[in-house]
Amino acid sequence: MWATLAGAFLFISGLLYMAWEALGRRRLSEPPEPSQADPKQTLEPRGQGLRFLSPLRNWLGVALMLIGGLLLLFGMR
Repeated sequence: MWATLAGAFLFISGLLYMAWEALGRRRLSEPPEPSQADPKQTLEPRGQGLRFLSPLRNWLGVALMLIGGLLLLFGMR
């Protein structure tokens, strides 16, 4: 029972950590002013790409999710 609860806690913690890393370390863009309204402008920062999803940057979250998943799989036996 404790292994299943610990696994669920670790898995959710890893997921929340990766979301925090993806949203917390970059500067959010400013909305365009009404006088400069261009339909091509978005709130997405330039050059964002998918670098924030890198496993190297999120290794701690991936490790927490992996350990939590293993506890969930094998903790019920």
